[in-house]
Amino acid sequence: MNVGIVGAGKVGVSIGFMMKKSGIAVRAVSDVLDASLDTARQYLAEDVSYTKNNLDVVKDCDVIAITTQDRVIKDVVREIDAGTGRLDGKMFFHTSGADPSSILRPLDEKGALLGSLHPLQTFPDIDSAISVLPDTYIFIEGDEGALETLTSIGEKIGCRVQMIGSDDKVLYHLSAVFVCNLLCALYYAGEKIMDVINIDLEPFLPIIRATLKNIENKGPLMSLTGPVIRGDLKTVEAHLLAMKDMEDYKDVYKVLSGIALRMAEERKMLDEETIRRLRSVLGGKTGE
Repeated sequence: MNVGIVGAGKVGVSIGFMMKKSGIAVRAVSDVLDASLDTARQYLAEDVSYTKNNLDVVKDCDVIAITTQDRVIKDVVREIDAGTGRLDGKMFFHTSGADPSSILRPLDEKGALLGSLHPLQTFPDIDSAISVLPDTYIFIEGDEGALETLTSIGEKIGCRVQMIGSDDKVLYHLSAVFVCNLLCALYYAGEKIMDVINIDLEPFLPIIRATLKNIENKGPLMSLTGPVIRGDLKTVEAHLLAMKDMEDYKDVYKVLSGIALRMAEERKMLDEETIRRLRSVLGGKTGE
């Protein structure tokens, strides 16, 4: 297959690098920014065509990866639809985690196969993306005729390919946001509380690593520790009092502690009276 990449950002360049490394022919890359094309050239070398014209990529390649930011995908599709004739024999896929392959319509009406391929990973920069992709799960969905090609690409750039239903992608992406993006927000909140007493994040890194290791080995339910699952009402009340001037963080604490209370109930760790008292002090916010 001859692969083209529309969008020379972190995802496009890192995926292109891994495809080339595994022997897939990456023929063309397009982007509106000269700087992005220059960066792509550093990773993908000179045997690739670099252009600002997306239609050149479509013309020269039979598999086209649209790796732009999610909000731009439909604009790219409209441009390709308006600027091309029949697309028989070509396959288009995007790398959005939240959107199904159907957002690439109406390219299918011109004969193209449609799909999506999403690495379940965080990409702060190209080098780190390249380093983690071999251990990353790749989620794919799309037309039946596209799945074999998507599987082949996924297996070459990641550790395992998993199919997902088109209607499930939003919840899939939401799950990723909770365990990755919002986890960063949670650590940021923790840092801000640490700032009050002039402690930085470093002393907390070992407990973070241990917690993540426990989750990997036992899952989140059985890894939960802390005052809620112990039924330590006094400590919970002290925490809430300490956040009297931190209303946003207090709200987060109440909601997540409410979910922790549900986990304690599922593990049958607390008696009904303790559960009732904790639920009361958390303001009824049990995540239900």
